[in-house]
This record gives sequence, structure tokens and C-alpha cells, in this order.
Amino acid sequence: MTLAQQISYIIWGLAQDRRRGGGNTMPGGDQEPGRYYVGVDVGTGSVRAALVDQRGILLAFADQPIHKWEPEFNHHEQSSEDIWAACCVVTKKVVQGIDLNRIRGLGFDATCSLVVLDKQFQPLPVNHEGDSHRNIIMWLDHRAVSQVHRINETKHSVLQYVGGVMSVEMQAPKLLWLKENLRETCWDKAGHFFDLPDFLSWKATGVTARSLCSLVCKWTYSAEKGWDDSFWKMIGLEDFVADNYSKIGNQVLPPGVSLGNGLTPEAARDLGLPAGIAVAASLIDAHAGGLGVIGADVRGRGLACEGQPVTSRLAVICGTSSCHMGENPMASIELARDVFHSEHRRSWTGPIPTWKEISKDPIFVPGVWGPYFSAMVPEFWLNEGGQSVTGKLIDHMVQGHAAFPELQAKAAARCQSVYAYLNSHLDLIKKAQPVGFLTVDLHVWPDFHGNRSPLADLTLKGMVTGLKLSQDLDDLAILYLATVQAIAFGTRLIIEAMQAAGHSISTLFLCGGLSKNPLFVQMHADITGGDGKNEQGWESRVSQT
Repeated sequence: MTLAQQISYIIWGLAQDRRRGGGNTMPGGDQEPGRYYVGVDVGTGSVRAALVDQRGILLAFADQPIHKWEPEFNHHEQSSEDIWAACCVVTKKVVQGIDLNRIRGLGFDATCSLVVLDKQFQPLPVNHEGDSHRNIIMWLDHRAVSQVHRINETKHSVLQYVGGVMSVEMQAPKLLWLKENLRETCWDKAGHFFDLPDFLSWKATGVTARSLCSLVCKWTYSAEKGWDDSFWKMIGLEDFVADNYSKIGNQVLPPGVSLGNGLTPEAARDLGLPAGIAVAASLIDAHAGGLGVIGADVRGRGLACEGQPVTSRLAVICGTSSCHMGENPMASIELARDVFHSEHRRSWTGPIPTWKEISKDPIFVPGVWGPYFSAMVPEFWLNEGGQSVTGKLIDHMVQGHAAFPELQAKAAARCQSVYAYLNSHLDLIKKAQPVGFLTVDLHVWPDFHGNRSPLADLTLKGMVTGLKLSQDLDDLAILYLATVQAIAFGTRLIIEAMQAAGHSISTLFLCGGLSKNPLFVQMHADITGGDGKNEQGWESRVSQT
């Protein structure tokens, strides 16, 4: 569990305090002792839960693996029942031994996978086998290639808010695939299509309202204008317009808003929590991470962003994939000041933020998703770059190498992870030269699952150049290094695209599983310009969270 999720859940908990008329709502000013908040984070391969107190201190943590199916190439599926069961397991673990009456709030984040239920909220199959247990099309599923090509050929105006080209990983092409390929077994029976974070909040509360975060970022919803009927009619999904979008969401709430009457008795029994505690409207997992790190207190750490607006920061949430979250300025200087003084000034203990560089215009970056209004930080425009596979790519390259069994054995003998062993092995073989120079003759093009940003080309493939006939442990370590470097160069390309469009970024904030790998962090610092100024003239500093 990252600090990002901890902070996000505290914010969600504070939202329910405001709803109930609580007084001082900032963590630093919360005077009631022993308040607890539970956060559940659903990633690609596991569910994690955290218990935190009102100061943001992590008190308990648990995780539980979840199942994945790949019935054919580029088809990736999960089960909503399996994921909910895992949520219940980890939640019960983190609240063991505490006074449950002190729990003030519950929040969920999850991957932006597509959950399909029938009109009675029962799972429907998203596969040709008719297995209704597998009722989730995962975020990384690329089955809807034909559909997304046709959507992009429309050149509809909504596409300008996804970087100009819609990704196959978004929900519209997946919905169109279901209509065209599983009409009888799925589409005609469907009553509800949820983003996974919204499914979890519905499961906990019985409220079908959707989070603004999910709908804006993955479903083409506009925070200002709502749904665009012409888009859905143009791509052949006029069904949603006819039923007033009831199947995909016609009640939309900002992240953090308390849902309905809180946790239902049934969900309370499942989770081991008191009925009626507040449950917040959810966030996508990467956006929960972005929300946490984008607002981190950096005073006294010597970072370039100290004293600069939050818009100088880029949050990189790096796990199975990577997401690069950059906030555009608030709608106006006046609005920024108004929001600060009305919401935070009474209990704020830090320095007053500066509002220079804040302007009223969103930033459109070709090949980078967004700008999304209020999808992560209220009243800010969000741009979201990304790499479809990062941790998954590293695993693929390392585990597929002939020397992997030897690596596993040696790492186990030292009680290390394979990546900790590889990092130490690189230090041994680098001799007097910097470790980065070990790859002078070996290079990786990392788009093994297409390019999300900034090229926005799902047809791209990966490549390795400079291979030799040898396949020993040294070769594996250097291939691993080259893969990490390739991912870091991808981040640099995203930053350069955002800078060219008008962003002013001085600091990268990393969170997620890969941020725990010192080599991954160091290569990002080196390749994005960590030792000074790069040719764009911006100083790169990396903060690991």
C-alpha cells in the first residue's frame, strides 16, 4: 500500500465527516482520538487493504491475490465475485483487534476494468465460452482493436479529450465489441455496465451512482456537459441514449462524496465492518495514487517544486503499467483562491500556496489522455500519460530468459527477490563504470503491448537489438537493465510531449510497486535529467513515495 492510497482514504473519510456536520476537517486538526479509516485498493493481480488513523499513519495492511484468465491472446478477464471476496478477506484482516465503532469511513479504488451485470445484478459472461463467472474485461484487454479503429475514424469531438485518439483500453470500444460479438449471451441481457471502482462502491452501498473520476477518464463523460448523445449514436451504441444512460450511469458524483446511507447490512457482514459507516464515491487506482503524491509536503527536502504550484509536479504511478498524472492549472486564479480560503484556510498549518502560473485554459497534449476536468483534484484539469506494460514487461523479459531458473535459485539462497538479486549483480559486473553504461550495445523498444502515450499507437510491437549467443546470468541482468531504461525513456517522451504542449514540470513523484525498486527510480532520475538541466531546460528531481 502506497502513501498515496493512505492519503486518499483519509480525504474520503474527511468527506463523510463534513457530511455529518463535523467541525475541523483537516487531519492535523482532528481532535477526536482513535478515528480509523479503511481503504481497499484493487490492482491487476491482488487486492490490498489498509487501516489508517486520522493522522494518516498506517496501522495495518493485508493483501490477497485475485484470479486472472487469458482464454486467448489479448483477452484478459476477471471475476467480480472473486474480487469482492478478496476485498472481504483483506478488510477483515486489517480491522482485527480494533474497536469497530471508531471506523469513520471506507473507500475503494480499483483498475478501470469493465464489469458486466444483468438486470438483477448477476454476472454475465464476457467470453465466447459463456462462463458468467468471468464477467470482467480487464483494463489491459486489447480484443476491441477493430472497434476502436472505427471509433477513431469518426473524428468525433469527444476524442480531443483523450489525446486525439481513443485507446483500446477505454470502455467504449469494449462495449461495442460486446454488442457485436456476444449479443445474445451478454449484450441483450445486460442491465449494468460498471467501471470496477464503481462496482465496488455499489456492492458496498447499493447505490448505482458513478464516480466522476471513472466516467470522465474512461467513458467520454464531460464534467461540464455530461454525456454526448451524438458520439454514442455515431459509433453504434445508441442503446445508451435511448434508456437515458441508465446502464452506464445517469447519476454522477465527485470522488469522495458519501454514498447513500453508507455500508449496507449485507456488505457490512461480508466485510466485517459496522453497517452504516460512510462509503465514498471511488477513484481509479492510478488516480488515487496521483491524488496522494501530487499534494505531498516537500518542505525542507530540497526539491525543485518547493514553493511552486502543484502543477509543477508529475505523479508517476508505476505497477503492472505506469500512469503519468499531471494537473493543469485551476479554472481561474480567483477560483483557486476562493477554494483554498473556503475549504482549507481555517485549519491549514502550512505556508499559503502561491497562485502564479495558474491560468484558465486546459492543455491539450497529442497522444496523452485528457484534459479531464475535476477527475482527480477538484477544479483542476488532469492530463494522463501512460505506458500499457511496465512491471508486466519487466516480468516478461526476466522470466522468459534462459538464465531465469538460475536467477531464482540464487535469489532464494540469499532470501532475496529476483530483482534485488539482479540489482546487486549489476553492481558486481559494472566494475568502475556507471551501471547505465552496461547497455551500450543492448537496446529495448518497450511497446510490447502497443504505445499508450505519446504515440498512441496500439499496433506498435516491442524489439530488442544487440543480442548475442550467450544466455548467462550477466546477459539476463543487462537485459533487465535495458528494459528498465527503455521504460524510463518512455517516461521522458511523455514528459517532453507535455512540456511542448504547455506543462511546466519540475519534479517527478513515484509511487506504486516499481517505486520500491531503487534501480527503477535511479534510471528515471538519470534519463529524465536528474543530474541537471536537459535540453528542454527543466530540472528533473525524483521523489520516491
